Amino acid sequence: MSILYDEKRRIFKLDTPKSSYIIGIVDEENFIGHVYYGERLNATDVGYLMRLEEPPFVPSRNNRDRVTFLDSFPMEYPAAGLGDFREACIEVRTESGNAGLQLNYVNHKIYPGKPKLEKLPVTFGDEQDCTTLEILCEDEHLHLQAVLMYTVFEELDVITRSVRVMNQGDTPIYLTKVLSACVDMDNKDFEMISLHGSWARERRIQRRKIGYGKQSVSSMRGESGHQDHPFMALATEHATEDRGEVYGFHFVYSGNFIAQAELNQFDMVRAVMGIHPHHFAWKLENGAEFTTPEVVMVYSAEGIGKMSRTLHDLYRKHLIRGAFKDRKRPILINNWEATYFDFDTDKLLAIAREAAKNGIEMLVMDDGWFGNRSSDNMALGDWFVNEDKLKGGLKYLVDEVNKIKVSGGEADDMQFGIWMEPEMVSPDSDLYRAHPDWAIQIPGRTPSLCRNQYVLDLSRPEVVDYVYKMIYDILSSANIAYVKWDMNRQLTDLGSAALPADRQGELYHRYVLGVYELQGRMMRDFPELLLENCSSGGARFDPGMLYFSPQIWSSDDTDAIERLMIQEGTAMLYPLSAMGAHVSDCPNHAVGRTTPFTTRGYVALAGTFGYELDITKISEADRSLILPQTQMYHRYNDLVRTGDYYRIASYAENHYYDCWQVTSKDKKESLVTFIQVLSRPNVHSRRVYLKGLDADATYCVTQDKIGEDFVKGAQMVTAEVLSATQTYTGDVLMKAGMNISMQGDFTGVLISVRQME
Repeated sequence: MSILYDEKRRIFKLDTPKSSYIIGIVDEENFIGHVYYGERLNATDVGYLMRLEEPPFVPSRNNRDRVTFLDSFPMEYPAAGLGDFREACIEVRTESGNAGLQLNYVNHKIYPGKPKLEKLPVTFGDEQDCTTLEILCEDEHLHLQAVLMYTVFEELDVITRSVRVMNQGDTPIYLTKVLSACVDMDNKDFEMISLHGSWARERRIQRRKIGYGKQSVSSMRGESGHQDHPFMALATEHATEDRGEVYGFHFVYSGNFIAQAELNQFDMVRAVMGIHPHHFAWKLENGAEFTTPEVVMVYSAEGIGKMSRTLHDLYRKHLIRGAFKDRKRPILINNWEATYFDFDTDKLLAIAREAAKNGIEMLVMDDGWFGNRSSDNMALGDWFVNEDKLKGGLKYLVDEVNKIKVSGGEADDMQFGIWMEPEMVSPDSDLYRAHPDWAIQIPGRTPSLCRNQYVLDLSRPEVVDYVYKMIYDILSSANIAYVKWDMNRQLTDLGSAALPADRQGELYHRYVLGVYELQGRMMRDFPELLLENCSSGGARFDPGMLYFSPQIWSSDDTDAIERLMIQEGTAMLYPLSAMGAHVSDCPNHAVGRTTPFTTRGYVALAGTFGYELDITKISEADRSLILPQTQMYHRYNDLVRTGDYYRIASYAENHYYDCWQVTSKDKKESLVTFIQVLSRPNVHSRRVYLKGLDADATYCVTQDKIGEDFVKGAQMVTAEVLSATQTYTGDVLMKAGMNISMQGDFTGVLISVRQME
């Protein structure tokens, strides 16, 4: 069994295939201590790791040093106010203004399966997939209880954490902080890996040595954000993609968060993760409960790459849901960068007809189709069709698109998708004029605008119902197969006209719950709909959103070279199938760079793959490459979507080239993508060492050529190893490597590696 309780030693042992997580119950007061997290152990006699035989001793032996004990003991779920001066996971305020809290063990239960979390996205698994431990603890003075929930995945090195807090007292208690997970460990010269960025340069990898004090990443923007990602990893000093210990923590939530590592006076590291306490205060009435979002923990003794592949498998199998969970996604073309707001029915149909000739399977109509939306200064909230633009209405346009036959694709008829931004309202809109109080705002203060729009107060049920009715009416009016759900500003001016004064601190979290309710309703009512989340590009690319949509728009920056770093950071955590990635026109609208059309296709292939351009206006040379690219997508997408991802080289580190590999689970097929960013004179060829192959198997290695320009000019590959007549064993490709020599900047190549029968 993956979870056991050693009653004699009072030890809980949670085992994944290659890791163990151990918790101990200590002393007559039943302190809950963290014992061990790391490579799998067979025994449970490891309670000595809590150092109970060293001063300061447990309080029952000598209460004179209780504070010192509380400030050094490896707490499993630390509370604030009574002597532990390190970062706490839970803080409270009573009606009398007091803040002390201590949660001690009461009882526990172990059972097969995994519980749902009320109103929250969560990883899932059945009784064969998972085993769950619930530890009930209580503060006897306040009668506040907490259930610490741990689920072990039987086939993955994953443990998930959440906490449910219950008020069993007679008076309300205010939760002013309630995080989801804590791990206290001895420092192993850890470095923190985190993801940072801004609009158009999201999820850049940062690695820094952990020093004394607190090092954190966080968001207080009401969304997970462009700037920081709800993830951190603690890696041993020399950990690489393939070697070293890595502890990964990922938050299944789409709002404010904090992920923090604190190195204390005794060289112990406390890692915590959860909802950011900024402007958070949740009133817990007698008998009421509060459930925290889930933290996913992954331990890898095989470097960062193994952590990545574990998270990919978890999210593909146990987080992504719906009709497209295991299905190839249609190749779409979005009209935003093609037309912006300047389009009508005829223009959209012209794009759709030309796209269908080249194997593109869906037209997506972006911003500008509703209300009097002629720019981004107006009409958000007025979700009714602008028939001055769409002559004959939305259904007419959709029906006409559906009549178009697709050449060279797997779909027979062209599909239709639509853009929406349901969480927002423009001051110049019928909705705002009718309900100005529905915007989040502080009474008496002029609310701040961002992108000339306000945020609707989704903590209010009547607002959620109104917004959903507009969504439902649009999606019911025509054969809409896809929705791009956007969210283009952060939350500010936090105030709700519907919440009493002592509940204003609940607004951030209630807003996120409102978003989840809207998307949950939509997916229940339209189960065949393909939903792609977006937030000014990648500002809300997080596991919480992935629970509702199998893919998320990675960034508004579609430049192939910038995307190398964006997609590398994203792929550290998320499967390639989740990354919205398109081929766009050049010069690129975000950076002004011009790159070969083939290179743009190779980079977009490491994602959902689509187009963001006016296909009726691009050059004939570029247009002639689209059909070969769409065929490339169909040839490789099953592998890209389901295979194991290996990072071979990082452009962010070497500044010259990028390389990644995807290998099928049975090791019979692999695809290597090599992008040369900058060419150098008078140098040897690059030597690339493959990964994840069967060392004893024989493989045929070939270059996949996309388009005539590939073999005419700068993208010529001269590596002898790419000859289709040559075969190599897996150990040669992994240990001796292959040589790749290329000329020209921004060039690329696909290398197909197939096991011979």
